Amino acid sequence: MRFAGKVAIVTGGGSGIGKATARRLAAEGAAVVVADLDPRDTADLVVKDGGAASSFALDVSDEAAVRALAESVRAEHGRLDVLHNNAAALGRDVYGRDLDLADLDVAVWDRTHEVSVRGAMLTCKHLVPLMSKGAAIVNTTSVSALVGDTDHAAYGAAKAALISFTRYVATMYGDRGVRCNAVAPGLVMTDVARRVMTPEMLAEKAAERLLPWAAEPEDIAALVAFLASEEARCVTGQTVVIDCGTTVHRPEHAIRKARAQ
Repeated sequence: MRFAGKVAIVTGGGSGIGKATARRLAAEGAAVVVADLDPRDTADLVVKDGGAASSFALDVSDEAAVRALAESVRAEHGRLDVLHNNAAALGRDVYGRDLDLADLDVAVWDRTHEVSVRGAMLTCKHLVPLMSKGAAIVNTTSVSALVGDTDHAAYGAAKAALISFTRYVATMYGDRGVRCNAVAPGLVMTDVARRVMTPEMLAEKAAERLLPWAAEPEDIAALVAFLASEEARCVTGQTVVIDCGTTVHRPEHAIRKARAQ
């Protein structure tokens, strides 16, 4: 198993991509610390599956809480091999209000950046000292960081900042043998996506992508696991897009595809 004897932390591990990544890393032998506002269900599920997991209630934007996480991992494990920075403010109170800039509450902008960017900075600040040669960090960004849209500017800008931050962390700690990469998903069919997306919305997303299927959380988890593994030991500072071909073609492709149907 690729992560036998290794210790991993997954922030935002309570659901979606983080939950799938925690399960994937544990299935491959890692002792996983699931860090989230409510991480218990995922940790319990990993243990039920036969893996090793613990939970840590965490707001990644709270430096005292992140410092406490680092102290807990140091005391229990003495090391850290994998950090998946996956936490994001995706609730209705933040992401759901990230609409037209003219009406945007500055608190929504601030909270979006606090979780995605400040959170990743704080975890790297306090957890990189626990890492040694061969350790890896994987940040979850988004294709929203690479294109423009008519809403979610706060989210897209925060995820774009995370891409830049990934390069800086990779540069700062490469000589210690610590790698840092990012994954940029498009639509991922999480439980939340399945609940909130209408058939019309799903049809629009299907028209945008090249492949006849959408990504599942497990697809992103598989990529995270690869980037965190020794198999990717020469990959650092990169952002890998995983969007079923949504952003690689000219807009005319989707238009012609719709006309042909």
